[in-house]
Amino acid sequence: MAGISGSMAHVSDGLFTTAIAVYALAMIGYTAEFAFSRVGRKLDASAAPARELVGAGGPPVVSAPARPAVPAGSTVLAGSAGGGRRGKADRIGRWSVLVTVLGALFHTASIAVRAIAVDAVPWSNMYEFASVAGLIGVAAFLAVLWRLPQLRFLGAFVLLPVVLMMFLAGTVLYSQAQPLVPALQSYWLAIHVTLVSIAEGALMTSAVLTVLYLAKSRHDRRSTLPDYQPGTIGTLAAKLPSAAALDKAAYRIVAFSFPLYTVAIICGAIWAEAAWGRYWGWDPKETWAFIVWVVYACYLHARATAGWRGRAAAWINLTGFGAITFNFLVVNIVVSGLHSYAGLS
Repeated sequence: MAGISGSMAHVSDGLFTTAIAVYALAMIGYTAEFAFSRVGRKLDASAAPARELVGAGGPPVVSAPARPAVPAGSTVLAGSAGGGRRGKADRIGRWSVLVTVLGALFHTASIAVRAIAVDAVPWSNMYEFASVAGLIGVAAFLAVLWRLPQLRFLGAFVLLPVVLMMFLAGTVLYSQAQPLVPALQSYWLAIHVTLVSIAEGALMTSAVLTVLYLAKSRHDRRSTLPDYQPGTIGTLAAKLPSAAALDKAAYRIVAFSFPLYTVAIICGAIWAEAAWGRYWGWDPKETWAFIVWVVYACYLHARATAGWRGRAAAWINLTGFGAITFNFLVVNIVVSGLHSYAGLS
């Protein structure tokens, strides 16, 4: 059995590495679409109408109808002509989505095989948790594309932190496949950690969209100045979708994730009572989980308050994800407590 488990773990590691490579390929495709498409360029609705040419003694020549203006926030792709033939950048973007789905399939297979190798749910240490959270981040982006396909070319920005996190997980945070320690041999592991990984993986995507929203809103404010000269960030921000679309997508993800995170904390408290005889003991992990919950609760409250919408609420969102990152890296590795299950090897 040990040999079979080791072989399955080796297969899981291979699938994990393959998923990273496929995500990187998709990221290159999204980058190409973002760089070479005419995203963000709008047709001029105020262009002067074409002249009517009147032949000598003949009827007037009817000019071609003016091309309709593109609604704000929509995109115009290079090579597209009035909704006709799709440009090369558009085709690259569509193929990138398919490659992303393929990477997600490899990623899912890696987690499933790892579960077989350890004979348990595979998120009992930092490596496994990071892998699951990365998959959820990709799934959240694909779900956003289902509702807002015009955000497709932002895949490079979303996949970059996923690839970096998976690389960190596969190197610095890697842990050999092994049976669960006795403290984790509970059905609450599947419930509590699953909810946390789904919520935090989705919140990573929300944080990326929030950063893009801040860049876009900054560009929009400065572009009204007469002497504005956009730099590299400004040039990139000019191609982004409208700030409202980015802000809306980031908010929807938080609105989806926050109830899951709330239930996860409640389930963790119930598990703590069964394992340690108390619901809450202000363990470092518990404390920072509560801090994360409070920050995101403030974000949702800020969104419901007229004076705190926009950039102020966006910074609260990023503060929440910063607390998640601190809880995952610093608390797990540096601070000792009852939740010391980093599993580093």
